[in-house]
Amino acid sequence: MSWLVTGGAGYIGSHVTRAMLDADIPVVVIDDLSTGFEQFVPESAQFVRGTLLDAELVRDTLLRHQVRGVIHVAGYKYAGESVKLPLHTYEQNVSAMIVLLKAMEQTAADKIVFSSSAATFGTPDVEMVDESTATAPQSPYGETKLIGEWLLRDTGRASGLRHTSLRYFNVVGSGSTELFDASPHNLFPKVFDMLLQGQTPRINGDDYPTPDGTCVRDYIHVADLAAAHVAAARRLDDGLPVEPVYNLGSGAGTSVREIMTAIRTVTGIDFEPEVTPRRPGDPARIVASGDLAARDLDWQMRHSLQDMVASAWAARQQAGDTYPR
Repeated sequence: MSWLVTGGAGYIGSHVTRAMLDADIPVVVIDDLSTGFEQFVPESAQFVRGTLLDAELVRDTLLRHQVRGVIHVAGYKYAGESVKLPLHTYEQNVSAMIVLLKAMEQTAADKIVFSSSAATFGTPDVEMVDESTATAPQSPYGETKLIGEWLLRDTGRASGLRHTSLRYFNVVGSGSTELFDASPHNLFPKVFDMLLQGQTPRINGDDYPTPDGTCVRDYIHVADLAAAHVAAARRLDDGLPVEPVYNLGSGAGTSVREIMTAIRTVTGIDFEPEVTPRRPGDPARIVASGDLAARDLDWQMRHSLQDMVASAWAARQQAGDTYPR
């Protein structure tokens, strides 16, 4: 019997897929390749190209591959863009999840790990968020992730579905030079592209009440994130208790200027970032406690900031001219 990884050809999903296979857990991947790459899927994983909106395909995949559990990574993940495309975001993140849960009810798949998001918190009024911090999403993306958590909660009550949701913040780095983050909206690929094109990266505001005046955020390595998904899947397989939600946070955070300094050091490209005005709504600091995940999922920050930048840069360099723009 297998585990299904939805979105397993994407940046995060492909790392999860490889981590599952390294743990000797058979994997089948569903991905429509709208943002993923088939070459990211290892040959040892079964690959099904298609959308989660195709109910027959999803159900047949679960049956054919005897899927016992799902790691649901697929989704439209751009908070800013979701404001422009709310209907698309809801279709990809809510409608698709309903199709998936219905298919699970019709088959033997009775456990799920959901990739949720720190976007469910919106702009919290505390410097350290934990699982009890109030949710107040401020984008359609954040709203759809919170609705996904509600769908799992209510389905679990009704059918006994075992589930947990992993909320994470800024995912960076690479666990293999073959896997890169191609998102045009994420900080690392944006800065790398600007440097390679001879442009100057920007910092949005340096007058925040933080040690160096720039925003502080949680950055976690994608390989650490993937390991937490495997631990959650194993815990569900073993019938052990899980929390409905875990924050995967550093407990410390890193400033944007610290990121820029690390990128300058790793790449060897000398630059001084341009400081532009603050973006409306950007909080000074958002950092999460990962204590619950450390207790149950062996969550820990195994990679330093230097590791995060160096691995991401190595993957970007190996991609070379094949890197999508």
